[in-house]
Amino acid sequence: MFKLDSVQMPQQLSQAAHDHEKVFQWIVELCNAETRENALSELSSRRDIIHDLGPMIWHTTGTIAALLFEIVSTYQFVNPPTMSLQQVTRLCNALALLQCVGAHPDTRSQFLKAQIPLYMYPFLHNANKCRNFEHLRLTSLGVIGALVKTEEQEVITFLLTTEIIPLCLRIMETGFELTKTLSTFILQKILMDDNGLSYICQTYDRFSHVALILGKMVLALEREPSTRLLRHVVGCYVRLSENSRCELVTKLLSNNISLSSKKDPLN
Repeated sequence: MFKLDSVQMPQQLSQAAHDHEKVFQWIVELCNAETRENALSELSSRRDIIHDLGPMIWHTTGTIAALLFEIVSTYQFVNPPTMSLQQVTRLCNALALLQCVGAHPDTRSQFLKAQIPLYMYPFLHNANKCRNFEHLRLTSLGVIGALVKTEEQEVITFLLTTEIIPLCLRIMETGFELTKTLSTFILQKILMDDNGLSYICQTYDRFSHVALILGKMVLALEREPSTRLLRHVVGCYVRLSENSRCELVTKLLSNNISLSSKKDPLN
């Protein structure tokens, strides 16, 4: 057994070094237009097993610029929606790598200071219901979801300066189950932060809009049940009820659920 292990260890170390070299090669290849698509695919498919991939990408010269170019170069295909499956796949791979950067504790602050999440918002604005764009919305929401999952106040403070709440509310109302679930999860995480709860309950318009959408979702869940989605909806309700205006909150939530059962005159 000792002899076998002594032979295997150098082989394993050699393989690890080779794999590490390949990873760096793919990262460098992100900066080359001719090799970028393959590098995006290789790195994205291994992002869960490559340790510290986020910092490696962030600290390699030119890679973030290359990833952002992949994003902004597709804006022209968003409206009108003419993006092909190949373009969506390539773009989602780029977004997945940016998610690694935003999710990593060593690069998260720089990621936010550079306001990189804003580059995903045009995809969240698009309401096209085709499968390609729904997958693109889901991947874009994944970047935001990875940020709020950390439950760091810096993340919530940043998001409150953006339009993420109305974007999530729109998707919660009109999206498919997976995008609805992830949008509701993001809203719940924002509400779990004291500043987030205070922001949403600060004005009647903000709170009533959130309450109305949640009420509509409850009614929709009666027709199409989803345990995961319901759990996040209930979590939002529970957190809203913890606001200092608890009596007003409870009354308004009840009224809006009741109103949601009637035909919306605006639709």
